[in-house]
Amino acid sequence: MAAAKLTTKQAIDIASKHMKGLAGHEFDLLTVAKPVSPDAAVNLAKVISKLSPLLGNLIEFNTCEYLSDKPEFEGIGKWRRQDPGFPDAIFDGDITPTPGFEIKAWFPLATEITARFKDSQNHFLDDRTYVAMIAWLPEHLIYGKPYIVDVVIVSGASVAKSRDDHYHNPPDYLVLEPEDTKARTRNLQQTNTNGYKFQGTPEQFKEAQKVVVGWGKGGSDYKPTPDYQAMIRELLKFPYRLDTNYAKMDRIVHAELEAFKTRVQNTKVNGMTVREWRNVLGTEDDKLLRNALEKHLQIREADAETLRK
Repeated sequence: MAAAKLTTKQAIDIASKHMKGLAGHEFDLLTVAKPVSPDAAVNLAKVISKLSPLLGNLIEFNTCEYLSDKPEFEGIGKWRRQDPGFPDAIFDGDITPTPGFEIKAWFPLATEITARFKDSQNHFLDDRTYVAMIAWLPEHLIYGKPYIVDVVIVSGASVAKSRDDHYHNPPDYLVLEPEDTKARTRNLQQTNTNGYKFQGTPEQFKEAQKVVVGWGKGGSDYKPTPDYQAMIRELLKFPYRLDTNYAKMDRIVHAELEAFKTRVQNTKVNGMTVREWRNVLGTEDDKLLRNALEKHLQIREADAETLRK
């Protein structure tokens, strides 16, 4: 019997439910061995975050395989990772418009969520693409297999709008859409917005303010439309610099993502909350770190001595 055809919304909802169910799930991707001594544990604790890019990519790949194995998608298609391409994961099957997820793996012991979200609001008009943020840690905080702490899934359109509303503040800060590059080959098409910070003199700033006032009521409210973008580009006659920190997920100020960050930071793992571990791992006091690792991960000098004998 032929599999029932799904709508884009149904496919997104089914995949979202399964991804949220990943909380607590271990991925058998790579296992970091338990440190043999407190000194080794201290050193590992200071560099474990460097595994984040590698494991983040592996988690993205395995999430596609995980979803493709679900019975609801059997016989109608597969989830496939795009690299390069946007979004990260799309459903390769007979569903129009094509559902997809931009997957952001987050290692919450790092200083911030460094993943960026720069795609234009114009890419989300049909609500086919959602953002899945997956927080992960090693099962024993600094060693073991990676496991999923928590997952949040939000509309890509809502993230893009929150980003633009947060950053755009003309003439001090501008969010600019990419030029129209539809005529170019796919690998040369531009889809990302960029942020620009004013760098002119106080006198130039006053002149720029007059331009913005001339836009009328609501002129400072961001719009991804060609007409509004043409107005913004008028301001580029003044000095601006490209903001290299623009669009970091940690700075977008999206209500659901902020709630997710707080929830993850308050999650208790290996005897302390993620926030408490983050503070301990960030300390320059090696004694404090050694004590925490000994108390909560049972990494003791006596055990190291036994192994040496």
